[in-house]
Amino acid sequence: MSLPPLYALRAFEVAARLNSFSKAAEILNITPGAVSRHVRTLETWFDCELFKRQGPRVEVSEAGRVLAGQLNESFRSMEWACGAFKSENHLLRLKAPSTLTMRWLLNVLRSFRENHEKPKIEIASVWMDIDTVDFSREPFDCAILLGNGNFGESTESRLLFSEWLVPVCTPSLLESARQHLPQCDLIHTTPDRRDWKRWLRETGLFPGLEMSGGVVFDTLEQGSLAAMNGHGVAMADLRLTAEALESGLLALPFREAIVTGDGYYIVWPKNSLRKQSIDSLLDWLNRHAPGEPSQNVVCLD
Repeated sequence: MSLPPLYALRAFEVAARLNSFSKAAEILNITPGAVSRHVRTLETWFDCELFKRQGPRVEVSEAGRVLAGQLNESFRSMEWACGAFKSENHLLRLKAPSTLTMRWLLNVLRSFRENHEKPKIEIASVWMDIDTVDFSREPFDCAILLGNGNFGESTESRLLFSEWLVPVCTPSLLESARQHLPQCDLIHTTPDRRDWKRWLRETGLFPGLEMSGGVVFDTLEQGSLAAMNGHGVAMADLRLTAEALESGLLALPFREAIVTGDGYYIVWPKNSLRKQSIDSLLDWLNRHAPGEPSQNVVCLD
């Protein structure tokens, strides 16, 4: 055996946490003598003193304190994993970027709940400059991420829809943006201004346009809201902005939209125990993917 007995480790961890054999015995529903024997087993195994004994009193040693701290974290992880497996069989924990959540996903998940008793979807809307997920460290069963489809060898993914970028502004700024874009305030939705750089490079419009000014936000959602309030021209996802364009809250100063090569993917770990629930959600998301706006747009890829 490469490990000492699990029940001995558990008895020791509780006794060290409470600094008492008798209290540990009450919690574990065994005798104090049994707790003492378990501790002795570990002291023999590790060849060190885990408790200092002073007559009937015991006090955890420094070595015991270190081991107990590590065991406490391990047992908490085991309890969480077992509890999640047992009680959350029909719970799907989903991570998604904030703009996608506000512009599309919340409505889709509401209709999913209205039409499906299971699984229950628990969504965490998270700001990510670059969309990522680490299923070994984060408490999610799946995620919707913006990327090129390469999310690691330990994952599987399916494309939901591609990203199309296009400038948007309030209708009151439409003519000004069309005729004098270099004089307009540009709204950036990433710190590195990559969306505007992509659009300018792919369209070939406004060579040499100064990019150092303007306002920088964290998300497309913030940029779109700033544009709606007349603070400048923002870069937006054409599909996720379709509703605002149709309602007249935003307008397109230019017809050119670029296909970035990225898209929104649903991602999950390989051999997931939640695969059936993920398939059910994936089918619904595909059936309710955002459509294209009715405006006349030229998509450049």
